[in-house]
Amino acid sequence: MERITTVAALGEAVSAAKAEGKSIGLVPTMGALHEGHLSLIRKAKEENDVVFVSVFVNPIQFNNKEDLAKYPRTVDADCEKLESVGCDYVFLPSVEEMYPEPVKEEYHFGPLEEVMEGPRRPGHFSGVAVVVRRLFDLVKPVRAYFGEKDYQQLAIIRNLIEQIHYDIEIVPCPIVRADDGLALSSRNMRLSASARAMAPAIYETLQQAVEMAEYEDVEEVKEWVVETLASFHEVNPDLCPDDLKFEPEYFEIVNAKTLQPIDDWDDAADDGAVGCIAVWLNGVRLIDMVKF
Repeated sequence: MERITTVAALGEAVSAAKAEGKSIGLVPTMGALHEGHLSLIRKAKEENDVVFVSVFVNPIQFNNKEDLAKYPRTVDADCEKLESVGCDYVFLPSVEEMYPEPVKEEYHFGPLEEVMEGPRRPGHFSGVAVVVRRLFDLVKPVRAYFGEKDYQQLAIIRNLIEQIHYDIEIVPCPIVRADDGLALSSRNMRLSASARAMAPAIYETLQQAVEMAEYEDVEEVKEWVVETLASFHEVNPDLCPDDLKFEPEYFEIVNAKTLQPIDDWDDAADDGAVGCIAVWLNGVRLIDMVKF
């Protein structure tokens, strides 16, 4: 595996692969890699001749400076993991390398960004779009791989492709979970041991919500999920030491394609429905999703 830190060197590697007629797969990441990321890379290896992975903590997608400062950075461990799954090239740029000039471009995604993460993280999706487009321009992939845990982001990237008219296949990949059901996330390493033991209750609650959907209406399912997590520390005091508690930020049930909230299960009959959640625990913001 070759480590690349400059745009110039990346361009040379891409040009060499293209000259040999090789197809390129891209996996954009912010590092602190886990099995979820590695599953994307394995998929990319199956479908492409060469795989490029970017490891870059993108500052312009953080609207919380404290969150940016705390984001895990584990470059050496990341590179070991990348080599273990056969990554061909890892791009490790500095902020100055990615953004030599002040970023002026902005992207807008209409109704897709007016729900869930959008109002709570202003500017976030534009920042994601800026860095993803730059990676697309630099790597020129045939396919790019994104996890379904960030379901709204996946929809945004698909819309970005339509806006800029790029012929790149966006490949969604299933959530990878720990044995106890917690969705793997780089942020999980910031959880205390007690919080980590509690965290699987998020997915357990979502699974029960899917079962409830067989006989309850949308609004009742939404309210039940929020109330169940918000009161978890009261119902399960032995599992919540140190005054730990879940603080649900939102739980929305939306059309799987448009991301617009639905009032009735029939509203998503054609596209399907997904439930997306953000929960604070131990000062860490966890997200997850489930398909109905």
